[in-house]
Amino acid sequence: MLTELRIAHLGVIDEALVEFGPGFTAVTGETGAGKTMVVSSLGLLLGDKAGARLIRHGSPRAVVEGRISVDADLAAAAADLGAEIEDGELLLSRVVTPNRTRALAGGVQVPLGTLGSLLGERVTIHGQAEQLRLGTPERQREVLDASGGPDLAAALAAYSELHAAVRAQTAERDTLVAQAAERARESALLAFGLDEIARADPQPGEDAALRAEARRLQAADDLRAAARAALVALSGDDEAYDDAPHALALVTAARRALEGITADDPAVAPIAEGIAEAGFLLADAAGELASYLAGLDADPARLEWIAGRLAELQGLTRRYGPDVDAVLEWADTAAARAAELAGGDDRVAELTESLVALVDARAEAAERLSALRRAAAGELRRRVEAELAALAMPHARLSFEVTPGQAPGPFGTDHVQLLFSANPGSAPAPLARVASGGELSRVRLALEVVLAAGSAGHTFVFDEVDAGVGGAVALEIGRRLALLARHAQVIVVTHLAQVAAFADRHFVVHKADDGQVTTSGVREVTGEARVAELARMMAGLEGTVAAQAHAEELLRAARAAPAASAG
Repeated sequence: MLTELRIAHLGVIDEALVEFGPGFTAVTGETGAGKTMVVSSLGLLLGDKAGARLIRHGSPRAVVEGRISVDADLAAAAADLGAEIEDGELLLSRVVTPNRTRALAGGVQVPLGTLGSLLGERVTIHGQAEQLRLGTPERQREVLDASGGPDLAAALAAYSELHAAVRAQTAERDTLVAQAAERARESALLAFGLDEIARADPQPGEDAALRAEARRLQAADDLRAAARAALVALSGDDEAYDDAPHALALVTAARRALEGITADDPAVAPIAEGIAEAGFLLADAAGELASYLAGLDADPARLEWIAGRLAELQGLTRRYGPDVDAVLEWADTAAARAAELAGGDDRVAELTESLVALVDARAEAAERLSALRRAAAGELRRRVEAELAALAMPHARLSFEVTPGQAPGPFGTDHVQLLFSANPGSAPAPLARVASGGELSRVRLALEVVLAAGSAGHTFVFDEVDAGVGGAVALEIGRRLALLARHAQVIVVTHLAQVAAFADRHFVVHKADDGQVTTSGVREVTGEARVAELARMMAGLEGTVAAQAHAEELLRAARAAPAASAG
């Protein structure tokens, strides 16, 4: 429920605070006072477009704030946004400046669409635009579906889910079919590369290992000379036939010298043992060098083979990666992609088969949806015609024509059209073509009264619902709005006293003119002030005894009327 609306610097309104309550609230005022600014303010909170023209002359910005009582769903949505809730109410705001507009929920800036969705599920505005929308097949279908209850809602949801699945799978299949040639070209390129790599059969790290081996073979003479020099230094040169000292001989001599004196001084024994160990290490090193020299032969054939293998591997690395490891990684990825492409035709066949079942299921769901709509149409017709009779249209006939067999769409295969006849003998025809403005207003109101039973806690805002009517019809409109307000919050901008008299609360938009600027505000009227406002609305006169008596009589009649017509 909307509990409060604050308007600042919007249009002709400088500052206004309207505190709404449950039930029926009427907003009245002289022509040009700015009554529709109340509706425009709510429209801004619902996400309507805003521009600098809405800002009051001389003000830097316009601000609209609305407080709405919080239910469980709204509390969860507010928590997701990080919005604050105070005393069970959420504050929604719209700030309009000449260059930009901002939307806030509970003190947190939110996208404009988010603000509209928070309020849009709880507040419905019916203005002249909505009256025009009622003439469209889309809106007529929405109204019919809203009357069908949970069974129709579930059937529509089931159909919509199937329709979405059909569209998604059809799009995927068509894309795969359209891309068949491209897939074939890509598959051929991948197959060529994979075959080339398979023939070469590179091994992980092979290129690096071959380059290292080639460097060794190319430097064989230098390696041999250095290794022999080291070996001679360690163990001497058997080919020289001399007694030149070498490391092993010198270490052996040192060890023997110390061993000869260990008996005289045992402290020398550990030193002798260390020298002996060094001798063993030198002997091992000499053996390893000898083995290294024995295997260090120049191999021109091997070097030539390595050069050819590296050239073959370089052909791969030029096309598929900077080294052999990258080439092997590309091959793994290419093999997976080739398998995916090969499965494209299989996926097309799979989707084609699946679509047959989905289309059949969607057709069955569409038939069930049509049957529920036809049943709902009969019940809605009965109830709305009863309301129209109460609105001084006893001969009005209204029916929802449900024609199945259209191309499947997101809401089924039905074409829904609202047919209307206001007088006996007139053949029913499309509502938008035959109904006058006043008749459209009453049809719209009758529909809202009928549908309101399932809208407990919802807020309905009517702007000029009484357009084109007056007299007894206006009284009936007021009566039906009062009945609607038993199930929902109703806010009505009206120029008819017969409608305003039925309201639980009555606000007047008043204007003041200093000769240069017109300023409007909003105040609640009760008691004598309300009687005076109703008198002004009926007679255009304030303070006359006859007008005041008529207004008082109208109020008494309105207070008694809703209870009398509760059935």
